[in-house]
Amino acid sequence: MKITVNPKLETGSLGDLFGIFFEDINHAADGGLYAELLQNRSFEFCELDNPGYHGLTGWEKIIPGDITCSVSVQTGNPVSSKNPHYLVIDACEPSEGVGVRNCGYNSGIPLEAGKHYELSFYTACDGRLQTVEAALENMDGEIYESRIFQITSREWVMLSTEFIAPVTNYSARLSIKLKSAGRVYFDLVSLFPIDTFRNRKNGMRVDIAKLLEDMKPKFMRFPGGCLIHDGSLNQSDRDSMYRWKNTIGPLKDRPSRRNNWNYNQTLGLGYYEYFQLCEDIGAKPLPVLPGGCDPHHRRAVPLKQLEEWIQDALDLIEFANGSENTVWGAKRAELGHREPFHLKYIAIGNEEVGDDFFERYSFFQKAIKEKYPHIKIINSAGPAVSGSAYDTGWKSAVENGSELIDEHYYQAPEWFIANHHHYDSYRKRKTKVFLGEYASKGNSWYNALAEASYMIGLERNAEGVGLACYAPMLCNAGYVDWKPNLIWFDNHRAFGTPNYYVQKLFMNNQGDFGLKVDIETDMKSEALPDKMGKKIYFAPNLRNADSRVEIKNIEIIKEEGLVRCPDILVDSAADPIFIGEAEGSYRIKFHAKRISGGLGFALWFNFMDEQNKRRVEYGGWENQNSSVEEDIDGRNTSFDQGAFSIKSGVVYEIELIVGHERIVNKIDGKIMNEVDCPAAVIEPIYCTASRDEESRDIIVKAVNLKAESYEAEIALSELEISSAEVCCMSGYALTDENSFDEPEKVSPATTSVFVDKGIVKYMVPAESVSIFRLKETVILDESVGKE
Repeated sequence: MKITVNPKLETGSLGDLFGIFFEDINHAADGGLYAELLQNRSFEFCELDNPGYHGLTGWEKIIPGDITCSVSVQTGNPVSSKNPHYLVIDACEPSEGVGVRNCGYNSGIPLEAGKHYELSFYTACDGRLQTVEAALENMDGEIYESRIFQITSREWVMLSTEFIAPVTNYSARLSIKLKSAGRVYFDLVSLFPIDTFRNRKNGMRVDIAKLLEDMKPKFMRFPGGCLIHDGSLNQSDRDSMYRWKNTIGPLKDRPSRRNNWNYNQTLGLGYYEYFQLCEDIGAKPLPVLPGGCDPHHRRAVPLKQLEEWIQDALDLIEFANGSENTVWGAKRAELGHREPFHLKYIAIGNEEVGDDFFERYSFFQKAIKEKYPHIKIINSAGPAVSGSAYDTGWKSAVENGSELIDEHYYQAPEWFIANHHHYDSYRKRKTKVFLGEYASKGNSWYNALAEASYMIGLERNAEGVGLACYAPMLCNAGYVDWKPNLIWFDNHRAFGTPNYYVQKLFMNNQGDFGLKVDIETDMKSEALPDKMGKKIYFAPNLRNADSRVEIKNIEIIKEEGLVRCPDILVDSAADPIFIGEAEGSYRIKFHAKRISGGLGFALWFNFMDEQNKRRVEYGGWENQNSSVEEDIDGRNTSFDQGAFSIKSGVVYEIELIVGHERIVNKIDGKIMNEVDCPAAVIEPIYCTASRDEESRDIIVKAVNLKAESYEAEIALSELEISSAEVCCMSGYALTDENSFDEPEKVSPATTSVFVDKGIVKYMVPAESVSIFRLKETVILDESVGKE
């Protein structure tokens, strides 16, 4: 194999291609990147966040002996009306201490010997002199270090102190005890390490932030994700949508909110901290704002009230970029940042479906462009790689002149391999793709390798793909909402997955301009094994097992003839029902009527086993779609989602047409899903090249998915390579993963590469990712290297 790079033939700018996405999922903020060590510091946890939550979640009561006392959470005269709950400790007599103990996250509060920690809290009392002890303890209550406070004020006051941890203990506790007779109030009890990333007040956890900084991302998307639009339309509601103005200013005035991943958000990591973090790691900010629609609960702000939401977007841009003479630029300066944050992108909406959003989007586009013509606005293409929401989103982007459109998909590795050329036809589109969320359903080396091959396609098509970021980024191993994730952590450790190291390699070596690459080889592409079968079943919708559906007039039309099947009842409490077999090209026709329930049913076909099959879900996600999906080794791919809701009592005439690499699903004669599903083929090599303008290096990325190694030469047209190094990931089992015990089991290594007469000679390892940095030497004889 010979790889020839033409340094003089640029294919286009790579811009801000590879970045990262922060969403507060898996306790990514509280209990994660945000360095606060206490859980439920303002006593605002409630059943709205999670049915198991209450005001003292995260705290243990300390009740000594037989004294008369109480510990409770109350309202009435809070520090801030935005957070109305606070802790009340009552004691009728002096004691060794009545109070509470915070358990932190995971195993507890992580302390490191010699490190400094700041404790702060708001407090008031009944007017009598009260003695309060705050202490760092172990799980058994043994005190490491304590401080005594004398409380006298009836009004709220803020007090603080600093602890120096005498031991290392990752399961410590913080206790607060009233030792005198009387009543004391507490709110916003915070324990923060003094050492935060870049020593920021109210800052980030060092180890996680360093992993982000080391990636050198071009941008950071924030704060979501579904959490931005899953909520009430009223900004002051406890379960409102994510409204950015609630996230800045004093911590006491940032209202706790329900996170749609079933926990509480303190908003301690708000928009100001986000902009600072972007600046600290060298990433451009890319905020995502709600567009006044909640697809989860099918509600939308009336058009006559949309101005408030549009103004939020305009004010955010002013907050980021405005001078100190503007209203929101002045607020930014008051918070401590006089210079602008240089916001370039803004996204409206996330995985939006339905006409309500796209009707409202056009108002955002018009208003933002009129006031800030240089801001690049990002539209939404729904939650799948194709389908009705995808088509509607692209139609809206074209009609409104959106610079980018946000596509999301989470697929099996085989899909990424089969669709390496997915964006080859997008290069001439005026609207570029922002691939805002993608991952290959796993954190093994195989997943990372498949993603690397796909990222080669993203880079090769940078004319059509403007931005891309893996998702989700962060996961606390003790609070898992979603898998896979880029970085895993607990309360004191963090590690990058194989996927992380692939992303880091591509970001560290992105380059500024793509270069033309020619590949000469006799090697052939090879197909991955086909794991599909031929059995057909009807099955209940397992997302919400409450539906009963009649299926009648079932026909399987195969090349060899027609097979009629008996009528059946699909019951959510019953097993899937086998109806026959078919392979190759065939059709399945039937009538379906839901008798009861909230969702629908599924048709399984090409069934080999539970882990390997295809299916159509009728009345899927919240009874809002019809989706065509595939499972390979238990990893799911969603091919297409069409807008469809099942109604009880209505008879639907359904036809599924299965062909060679194509599936068509019709409901009442209308095409609902139309899917191309090409076979997964491994190409001899996946390769791109680019130039780094600062170093003048020529960067060559090469991914080998084959199970064997082979020799390759890398050459430059009209130039010689003077020296070269390669950063390579290879030699791992496809199932290998990183872990807390082996955090760098799958990670890259850098070595120099043999250069012979200006040409790199390299044995490309099996199942590998290789990133070359080449130094060039100009050849004086211009005839050399020319055809």
